Amino acid sequence: MKFPTLATPIQLGSLTLKNRVVMASLTRNRASPGGVPNDIMALYYSQRSTAGLILSEGTFIEEIGGEWLYAPGIYTPAQIKGWQKVTNAVHKNNSLIFAQLWHIGRVAHPHHQAGRPNVAPSAVRAEGGKFRLLDGAPGYVTPTPIDDPSHYVEIYRKAARSAKEAGFDGVELHAANGYLPHQFLESHSNKRTDAWGGSIENRSRFVLEIIKTFIAEWGDSKRVGIKLTPAGGYNDMGDSDEDARKQYTYLVQELDKLNIGYIQLSQGFPHPRANKLVVLDEFRPLIKNALVFSNAGLTGEVAEDQVNGKGVKGGPIHAAVFGRAYIGNPNLPEVLQSGAAVKDSDYKLYYDTHDDPSRGYTDY
Repeated sequence: MKFPTLATPIQLGSLTLKNRVVMASLTRNRASPGGVPNDIMALYYSQRSTAGLILSEGTFIEEIGGEWLYAPGIYTPAQIKGWQKVTNAVHKNNSLIFAQLWHIGRVAHPHHQAGRPNVAPSAVRAEGGKFRLLDGAPGYVTPTPIDDPSHYVEIYRKAARSAKEAGFDGVELHAANGYLPHQFLESHSNKRTDAWGGSIENRSRFVLEIIKTFIAEWGDSKRVGIKLTPAGGYNDMGDSDEDARKQYTYLVQELDKLNIGYIQLSQGFPHPRANKLVVLDEFRPLIKNALVFSNAGLTGEVAEDQVNGKGVKGGPIHAAVFGRAYIGNPNLPEVLQSGAAVKDSDYKLYYDTHDDPSRGYTDY
């Protein structure tokens, strides 16, 4: 066995992960119209239930005008029923799956949400992105400030309840990569002067209130996780090194006090706006109660080192999150342990199915 610690089971509260290889959330754009999970999605996740834990693709908590026309949701009865197919398929293979709950905030487009405005903490437009599937590939639009953020906390609460009904084993808040919770965290995108902005504590409030509602809905703090990208510049984010250090030091410590299941620390996509923080080194030492998941473009060798505490300040990580490697390697834990080459996948088929959803999806 090439990576023995990665192959070791680990406890996540009352749940036992059969290994320490976690499948990352990967948008694949294969849901049926109306954002309904379907049979081919159930097959896709079943194939990849070699993971100790699967993190579902980002799942919309309300009708959102995203770039991906066939991303799934979890806000209608049909969507919940569709997800039950997926969770049942994963459980048959003795694996676990958490729902990653997703709202993209200011990087939505009104054209895709029946003319309703996109929303954000403040009227600050993101720069640089385009909606490739809309005529003329327009850029982002200026969002409408959210009048009462507690309304969206309640939408997240309902999504967490729906995830439980759908058979998921827990929920993860997507608070990374420039989406709505991340937009509340950064002074660059949050210009509010009320109780939801203006200070580190107030900018953290939206995320912390959502996490508290998740815990209340599930009745078990260990069934709740979060994804963070403190250094990320994606979707026009990117506070300075020092501002990000202060913001996330406070946030991570407060999250850890809530005794949640895990904190997924992602270095984030390479981006010109990204700051220079080394995320694991900065924030791993602060985490005493939650498990630490590392997501940083890992190889098997680096992941094995990290779960053994090598090259990581503050102690070992508990599990390693792999993303695109899981697309072309459904049995990734076995591939890693055998020493075989990790197969590449076809980027052109990540989201574009050419009328055959199995291509680049379930045919690896």
